[in-house]
Amino acid sequence: MSNENQQNAATEAAPEGRHALRSVRGIVLSDKMNKTLVVAVNRKVRHPVYEKFVSKRTKLYAHDENGEAKIGDTVEIAPTRRLSKLKNWRLVRVVQKAAR
Repeated sequence: MSNENQQNAATEAAPEGRHALRSVRGIVLSDKMNKTLVVAVNRKVRHPVYEKFVSKRTKLYAHDENGEAKIGDTVEIAPTRRLSKLKNWRLVRVVQKAAR
């Protein structure tokens, strides 16, 4: 593979934009606040002693400028600068709408 092809492959595989580094997916728990979502992010963590996988849930507050997401939607959020005391994530996109 030539050097030019390797560079093209590397740029295609590289993530784009500001949200490329650490975006996470979660489910919207609440959209009652103005321009704010509460998103539950579930992850599996190995227990340090018993070595069994345990489910952990983190509630994150995300900024939704246009009010796109509703309760039950699966969304992708990314870190951003601090917007309020609890809110330092922003909505990237709605991955899947909830069945209504």
